[in-house]
Amino acid sequence: MAERICVAQIGGAHGLRGEVKLKSFTADPMAVSGYGPLTTEDGSATFEIEAVRPARGHLVARFRGVDNRDAAERLINVRLFVPRERLPPLAIDEFYHTDLIGLSAVAADGAAIGTVVAIHDFGAGDILEVQPQAGGTTIMVPFTAACVPSIDIASGRIVVVPPEGAMKDRGGATD
Repeated sequence: MAERICVAQIGGAHGLRGEVKLKSFTADPMAVSGYGPLTTEDGSATFEIEAVRPARGHLVARFRGVDNRDAAERLINVRLFVPRERLPPLAIDEFYHTDLIGLSAVAADGAAIGTVVAIHDFGAGDILEVQPQAGGTTIMVPFTAACVPSIDIASGRIVVVPPEGAMKDRGGATD
């Protein structure tokens, strides 16, 4: 399991005084301000949120030491992480996206389908992206109880029931 979890990504500058648009990946978007200092993926920079407010589809944040638009623009697309231990405990049916990436995707009968390579949210709920074992184009699977009835992080596998037709011509185990 990852020791650090990505909790936000800077989208772009907001205004002239160093504020940034911030996309929070936490269940409560405003909670990102309560996890303490945030670090870049490589750990080379640390950011402290001085202020944060909701905006349309994102947050607007001001970081300590970022006080003009030029400094804010240099942070575009920076992903921000915190140590796992700073985050609240997960409920039984909750998972961090990072813990799902790399899991083996199998059919209900145990036949290999592929590997989870990403989790996306295009606005209508999470979608798992699965790379078929046979290669080729990835499969997008809604992250719902119907399409993903079982997740076993400890075993490194996830049971996937792809939507009808998703495995057609992909050499997968189900259709």
